[in-house]
Amino acid sequence: MTSRYKLTLSYDGHDFHGFQSQPGQRTIQGTVEEILKRMTKGREVRVFGSGRTDAGVHSVGQVIHFDYPGREIPAANMIKALNSQLPMDMVFTDCEIVDKDFHSRFSVKGKWYRYRVSLDGFVNPFKRFYTGHYPYPVDVEKMQEAAKDLLGRHDFTSFAASGGQIEDKVRDMYYVNVALDEENDEVIMDFIATGFLYNMVRILVATLLEIGNGRRPVHDLKRVIAAKNRLEVQQTAQACGLYLYHVFYEEVPRKYRLDLDL
Repeated sequence: MTSRYKLTLSYDGHDFHGFQSQPGQRTIQGTVEEILKRMTKGREVRVFGSGRTDAGVHSVGQVIHFDYPGREIPAANMIKALNSQLPMDMVFTDCEIVDKDFHSRFSVKGKWYRYRVSLDGFVNPFKRFYTGHYPYPVDVEKMQEAAKDLLGRHDFTSFAASGGQIEDKVRDMYYVNVALDEENDEVIMDFIATGFLYNMVRILVATLLEIGNGRRPVHDLKRVIAAKNRLEVQQTAQACGLYLYHVFYEEVPRKYRLDLDL
């Protein structure tokens, strides 16, 4: 007898070697599974995530699920038990008991990633683990105009790093927003899509920054998408500026469906 738990997890990815368990490395999955092993007095409990985040990538909305053996523990007690044993750079923010047909990865309807870029002339020591860094002038309005070319259904082969194992590179991009945070001298970029390829958001960010800096024409993304060639984009933004912001398990709300306005 097992109960399936769905939990939302925030973490500072700086000291983790990514989400997926790896021998001899500190990972998100490995840390949670070790706690569950203690709670079940040695039984293996497999943790499944909505997706893998790389080393240095953060989350405010990662979703996991696992099947807990034995008697059912109320969701409020489960989250307390887990959080009391988590390290300081992780915390569960929500917990519920779900049906066995729920899967944190395969039930996903959409994902939201946010990227923060510091425009400081030099690396700010208090931001260095939590923002990317781009010390060049950028025209945010150009980036906003360019972002519209990403909306809709496209083959994103040009924005997929080597090492990814997914054959189908077609994704629906629902929402892209580029905003200047003047107070903190940062550019904030948000992307919502049906899913993302390996390093796709970081490559998109690097390309938009090049457009903002005038190194590419405003509508160059159209050409790059059509080329279906990773060599068209050589740069990848740093992992430390990337956050898995939210995972959608119901249809993405209309207010985030900018693709429908095309």
